[in-house]
Amino acid sequence: MVFYIIRILSLSIALVSSILLNAQIETALPLSVGMSSAGLEKATMRLQQHVDDGDIAGVTAAIARDGKLIYFESLGLMDIEKNKPMQKDALFRTYSMTRQITTVAALMLYQEGKFKMDDPIQMYLPEFEGQRVLIDPQSTNINQTKDRLNDITIHHLITHTSGLGSRSSQLYRENRVRDKNFTLDQVVSNAAQTPLFQDPGTEFRYGIHATILGKLVEVWSGRPLNEFLENELLSKLDMNSTMFWAGGRYQDRVATVYRPTNGELAPYQIETVPFTNRPQLIEGGVGLLSSVLDFVNFSQMILDGGIFQDERILKPEIAELIYENAVPEAAMPIGSSGYWIGSGWTWGGFNLVLDSDAYNFPVSEGTIWWDGSAGTRYFIDRKQNIIIVIMAQVSPSSGGGFRENFSCLVDASIIERR
Repeated sequence: MVFYIIRILSLSIALVSSILLNAQIETALPLSVGMSSAGLEKATMRLQQHVDDGDIAGVTAAIARDGKLIYFESLGLMDIEKNKPMQKDALFRTYSMTRQITTVAALMLYQEGKFKMDDPIQMYLPEFEGQRVLIDPQSTNINQTKDRLNDITIHHLITHTSGLGSRSSQLYRENRVRDKNFTLDQVVSNAAQTPLFQDPGTEFRYGIHATILGKLVEVWSGRPLNEFLENELLSKLDMNSTMFWAGGRYQDRVATVYRPTNGELAPYQIETVPFTNRPQLIEGGVGLLSSVLDFVNFSQMILDGGIFQDERILKPEIAELIYENAVPEAAMPIGSSGYWIGSGWTWGGFNLVLDSDAYNFPVSEGTIWWDGSAGTRYFIDRKQNIIIVIMAQVSPSSGGGFRENFSCLVDASIIERR
């Protein structure tokens, strides 16, 4: 009992200290919003076990309910070699969690009437006009193609149904479609010159869509993607730790990525260009560094219907689109195994829980979420009014199931279900 009292007190101190990191977010004790402090302590202990077992070097996680930060913990190390403790303001490579930020930026331009969802992208990027389709989507023979039946629309880009593929696909690697040393214009041109895997609107294929969408944000806004994001979205959400590269004083806040090697965690560089250097490629698909609290802010804006700190970012009807499955009927279901069977994909670029029974961790139907390939993940659960953000840096991202175990214990900590 004494141990739990001490831990609850330490949680309270941690919540107060978090105000120093972000003065905009209100803090509260878990019980005040129907959560168990003892249950959340179990979640912390399980994360610590993952650190002790060598699944991950370190981790930072936060939970907000009813607009209040009720949990904020950092454990382990952000740099093993330097014995540097994990910081609450550490910067993490978010990879695919970049996609939703880019998509929300596009929605901001959509509500200004800059485009329509059924606009062919060749209206703005004419290099896509003559793009062809592989006869065999399993092949990498770019000489065996057919005419494209449909044009790629903005709708297709947002829902991964354009026929474009993954940056790590064999086709794209063989044809050098994407590299951090390429400019965004080069990547767009390379993608347009490479055949599609299938006709637009016919199949869900996770891929480089948000990278192309990022270029469209530049076209519609008349500004570089990083400048538009910073001035029109990130600054308004107090996301001061979200950036495409960490120069100067930010470098020491970048957590190291680790990979399990011979039973130990070894530093692993995923990209050819470190995130402490400015890359040629400013990429709306996988390019951002960010912090846990920045993603809490982003998530809270979405959970609050497009409003952050009394400032409207998205119109109510646009904010609602973020929760709606937008995948064309012909492309459903979007997968054949695991959680993909029970998922859709929204106008906001999120995975949408349609059938919670398909998931191997507890999640409410209607929850929107996604993760990143270096060990990050977040959830926005309207039913329980909960935001969960958890970030580590490990590749592959499984990390012994640390994210799934955290979700299970957080769910078990809910006293008042809604």
